[in-house]
Amino acid sequence: MFLQHMMGVFYHPKQEWRSIRNEHYSAVHVFLAQISILAAIPAVALFIGTTQVGWSIGGADFVKLSVSSALPAAVAFYVAMWLAVGFIAWSIHWMEKTYGGKVSYEECLVLTTFTATPLFLSGLAGLYPMLWFNVIVGLVALTYTIYLLYTGVPEIMQIPEDRAFFFSSSILTVGLCVLVGLLAATAILWGSFVPLSYTH
Repeated sequence: MFLQHMMGVFYHPKQEWRSIRNEHYSAVHVFLAQISILAAIPAVALFIGTTQVGWSIGGADFVKLSVSSALPAAVAFYVAMWLAVGFIAWSIHWMEKTYGGKVSYEECLVLTTFTATPLFLSGLAGLYPMLWFNVIVGLVALTYTIYLLYTGVPEIMQIPEDRAFFFSSSILTVGLCVLVGLLAATAILWGSFVPLSYTH
């Protein structure tokens, strides 16, 4: 059912959001059946890309990471994405009363997960970790994620369109802050706690 909804969100998001709202997923189901799979996509792709293909900024001089340093970084990134999704869902649930929402944490988690799906899928670009390529794919995914957010909030949160716009903007701000924080934490982690080693 999740895959069907995921495809529906891409092709006819407004109708699919209504169908998703009626499913009543539990938080355990969302974390174990959806986030566990989606979060693995960028983590595994980046692990394979950085150890087998190599990282490049401009298309030349590919540098590979050793498996021993890339593996703990990939695991840490995987766990961080779980925490990020959970935190964003909690933030939505915390803010909803300000905008007239009266839904459960589980529904906020469903909104967060389906909205972030394009970003998770864009992680496949990590199989070819060239900076310009990853940035382009990431921007396209982010654009569609924003579109899904603005179409999903009024349906899942069951609030009028005018308040939904401002609520979506607030969620977007939180999401972007979490995304930047995740990238910053990854850089700090790699530089200090999990030093990266390279192979030639």
